[in-house]
Amino acid sequence: MKKRFKLKHALVLCTRNLIKLTRTPEQLIDVTVQPIIFLVLFLYVFGGAISHGSQHDYLQFLLPGLIGQTIAMSSISIGQNMNADIATGVFDRFRSLPIARSLPLVGAVVAEFFRYLLLCVITVGFGYLLGFRIATDPLKLLAALGIAICFALSFAWISVWVGTKVRTSGAVQGVMFLLVMPLSFGSSTFVRPTTMPGWLQWFVSVNPISHLASTMRGLMLGGPVGTQVGWTFAWIAGMLIVFFPLALRGYARRT
Repeated sequence: MKKRFKLKHALVLCTRNLIKLTRTPEQLIDVTVQPIIFLVLFLYVFGGAISHGSQHDYLQFLLPGLIGQTIAMSSISIGQNMNADIATGVFDRFRSLPIARSLPLVGAVVAEFFRYLLLCVITVGFGYLLGFRIATDPLKLLAALGIAICFALSFAWISVWVGTKVRTSGAVQGVMFLLVMPLSFGSSTFVRPTTMPGWLQWFVSVNPISHLASTMRGLMLGGPVGTQVGWTFAWIAGMLIVFFPLALRGYARRT
């Protein structure tokens, strides 16, 4: 008999992942310490050169885009955890329970919401200590952070799929870095695309992290955002449509 998807089962498995996280708090380094390190390094090492001496102006430009970059990098861990759980046989136990086959994956991704929320709060909060200020209003700030978290939850399915395909958790990190690094640095996160060669500007213009960064800047600093918001949600939908089924298929084959 086909097992039905129930929200309460997903919440139970989400809670399981959160409890696991509290017992291994070092897994929060990528959403607590890492964004602070990136913000300090890029602001004080490169900020003066990129913005011709005005680190404050560069901070205003950098922080909204940096949220998208750190969110993408923090998505690597869910694929590693998924791969480790499959290797240890945890998901074999879930198969014996009267729950839908997809629920362990959904529960794991839902639990990531709290990690991404923590990342956003720490990045914006630490940015405020350094002098960052929003130029719009709190509602648009919340909208920006909400879109960033939605993007992160959809991007996480790429990492989950990779976690079901490769053999080790270390391989997950290697494969995801090959994806995340070009997307992060070949984007409008750190510098304006107009300073780049023409061929790279084309890549930046279609890069999902560039669209997210532009959306964040528009909502936090002001300016037109309609087109960029549309592209960001298109990428969110596209990643869900493509990688959610792929992750389920890879999970079914591995377990």
